[in-house]
Formats: sequence, structure tokens, C-alpha cells
Amino acid sequence: MHALDVLGDPVRRRIIELLADGELSAGDIGSVIQREFGISQPAVSQHLRVLRDAGFATVRAEGTRRLYAVDPRPLEAADAWFDPFRRFWQPRLDALGTELARGRRARRLDGEKADEETDAAASPLPEEPPADPEDPEDG
Repeated sequence: MHALDVLGDPVRRRIIELLADGELSAGDIGSVIQREFGISQPAVSQHLRVLRDAGFATVRAEGTRRLYAVDPRPLEAADAWFDPFRRFWQPRLDALGTELARGRRARRLDGEKADEETDAAASPLPEEPPADPEDPEDG
């Protein structure tokens, strides 16, 4: 089964997303998937078996629990399949990255300018003392 066939199912993609954060028990996975997709526990078990059989997930026993984790190798194969197509979106992503960097730089420079203005306003030049009407030099 091709990696994209395995990942073509939204339930299996969601399981992989859950496992991307770390190892989870079959029960924890089942609780989330049953709540989000409204499928039975046996159906969740079937999806876990497909992921295991296709090499996307590993399982280990810990007492009576079964702990699942992602195996990244099939994901790397799926990623490699996209290589010829990256030319369609990569330039746009690069341009987006450039614009985001420009925006961050502009905000940083604006912040530095605002800090300088705040500093200047917080420490005004000392005022001259009021003129003494009886002093001829203040005159």
C-alpha cells in the first residue's frame, strides 16, 4: 500500500497527528478518534492495524496497555513523493517567508523607534528656573 493511500484516510491522518506529539496508548487514541469521528473502538483498532502494517506506527506492550508511536520512515517516503511537485508551491512559500521577515523587521524597528521616543519623553531637558522680576539680569 502506498504511503499516500494510507494517509488518504482522515481517521488515519488524525491518528498520525496525535502520535506526532508522542507515544499514546490505544485507549487514549480510541477516546479521541471515537469522539471526533463517531466510530467504534473496533474500527479504531482496524485503523491502528493498517498504520502498523504499513509501517507508519510502532506498538509496544506495557503491561496490559499497547503504546503506539510514529515511525517517521514511511512519512519520509511520502515526503519524497512530493519532491517533483514542490516547484509549484515552494516559490510562493519562500516569498511568504520573505514578507513575514520584512514584517517582523518593520515591527522591531518601529518598536525600537517608539522606545527611543518614550525614552526621550521620559527624560526631558531640565527646565530653566522662572525669571525673577527683581533680578535685572533675568530681565
